[in-house]
Amino acid sequence: MEYRDYYAILGVPRTASEKEIRSAYRRLARQYHPDVNPGNKEAEERFKEINEAYEVLSDPERRRKYDQLGARWREYEQWERARQAAGEPARPEEFQWFVEEAPAGTEYTYRTLTDEDLRDLFGEAGAFSDFFETFFGRGARREAPRPRRGADLEAPVEVTLEEAYRGTTRQLSLEDATGAPRRLEVTIPPGVDDGARVRIAGQGAPGRAGGAPGDLYLVVHVRPDPRFERRGDDLYVRERAPLSTLLLGGELRVRTPDRRTLALKIPPGTADGQVFRLRGQGMPRLGQPDRRGDLHVEVHVRLPERLTPRQRELLEEFARLEEGVASPTGA
Repeated sequence: MEYRDYYAILGVPRTASEKEIRSAYRRLARQYHPDVNPGNKEAEERFKEINEAYEVLSDPERRRKYDQLGARWREYEQWERARQAAGEPARPEEFQWFVEEAPAGTEYTYRTLTDEDLRDLFGEAGAFSDFFETFFGRGARREAPRPRRGADLEAPVEVTLEEAYRGTTRQLSLEDATGAPRRLEVTIPPGVDDGARVRIAGQGAPGRAGGAPGDLYLVVHVRPDPRFERRGDDLYVRERAPLSTLLLGGELRVRTPDRRTLALKIPPGTADGQVFRLRGQGMPRLGQPDRRGDLHVEVHVRLPERLTPRQRELLEEFARLEEGVASPTGA
């Protein structure tokens, strides 16, 4: 086994502070993490080295022992065995250590991944080198697992605008802690928008060693609606009314996304393309279903596809009257 220079692995000097060591570890761990380099064995080995180096240099007692023994660790190991073979106690203070003191007043309070974490990443083969196990003992990391919160999960959910308008539910199929399928009914609140993340507390991956479960996030996709256009909490719709209604006035029936019918009053002489606002008939505000945006109705004339003889007669008379109004002298 060769001596491992943990300072060189992290790329820091031997006098590095706790902050410098932690910063170097985080930067390198992000770069070589297996999740970032799937299937890359070289990156996996590098990640193991980085974590092992931080495991030692972030622990005050281990760093002190490592700094004191340095490259003479093998010499100390042989001396210790010789003392034990002779039936004499091996007192480390009697060995003439090559001391390289850490900076005065340095405190080391940060931890690396737990042994359980590393087994999750690399399996039972182990995440520490023979050098580490020999230097610090094979049971150095065999501590009781700490409670860990479960991971958050995401599930895509597609809804119609009508469902987003009034709220809806979905049945999801998930796995429990044993891998068995379980069904979960989730509520999608009214007013949800495309791309929204709806949090379902405590329905994520199970925790470990008594830890709390994670959360489930529903990533919502709202399908485009052929009638309504959504802009924030407001809705826009185009409706058609008979020519007579725009000229003489009347009522226009307007359907909402949840299929209610509203009566829109059209005043006489309404121009084609006039926009009317129905207050409080738009989308509910997410988390505030009692407050809504507005529904904007753009009214256009609906012309008949065919005219009856009587309709043509009346329109021709109407046209003559218009001409008479435009030219009262007949000129």
